[in-house]
Amino acid sequence: MSLKGKTALITGSTSGIGFGIAQNFADQGVNIVMNGFGDSNEIETKRKELEGKGVTAIYHGADMTKPEEIRDMVATAEKEFGNVDILVNNAGIQYVSPIEEFPEEKWDAIIGIVLSSAFHTTKAVLGRMREAGWGRIINMCSAHGLVASPYKTAYVSAKHGILGFTKTMGLEVAQDNITCNAICPGYVFTPLVENQIADTAKARGISEEDVINNVLLAAQWTKKFVTIEQVAGIALFLCSDTAENITGTDIVVDGGWTAA
Repeated sequence: MSLKGKTALITGSTSGIGFGIAQNFADQGVNIVMNGFGDSNEIETKRKELEGKGVTAIYHGADMTKPEEIRDMVATAEKEFGNVDILVNNAGIQYVSPIEEFPEEKWDAIIGIVLSSAFHTTKAVLGRMREAGWGRIINMCSAHGLVASPYKTAYVSAKHGILGFTKTMGLEVAQDNITCNAICPGYVFTPLVENQIADTAKARGISEEDVINNVLLAAQWTKKFVTIEQVAGIALFLCSDTAENITGTDIVVDGGWTAA
């Protein structure tokens, strides 16, 4: 099935995995709604890069902790394109700390941006998807949606919640030609992971090199970081006709981490 002319809303798509997915979709002729924080000039450069692929790309700076801004983002997308055909709930932040030192505001922010925003965004796009008789919802999860690591209470809790949300949505939309699935990568070398290396080193009292070799890649039996391109390719696959009967589930790409 050709995706040309469809529209994808990708939260947290100004960098990292989100922007990689946006690039992959734009290569297939999909219009893009970008979202995320960052330098305005850099965001505009990336938006133009996407449009250079022959699609229309717009940016909306909705704060994913604020439901009213999320609804405005979806309304803006529908006004521009008529419909959101593909939703990728990708926005996320991380904080690493022992639980007794974990700031309560960080807990609230991570739960809000990782888990609650997926609910608000999905709720906002679902009516039009049902009317159109086609839709794809992809929730970016993590191996931490399946297993835990110490010092990441909020992130692990939110990602476990994302899998429950994915299963429930998969059942609710199963007869509407809409699918809802999660992608669970292991460690992908993105700005988010790069930033948490220093935090993990501090929390564990070890060097950053030890974090990479003995904490991050120790879990991945391939001893390789997952690439952004691999995750983006799976997202594209989930929008294909081949994946029509894949719904309410997770696809794990973690170098063997959760197999052990």
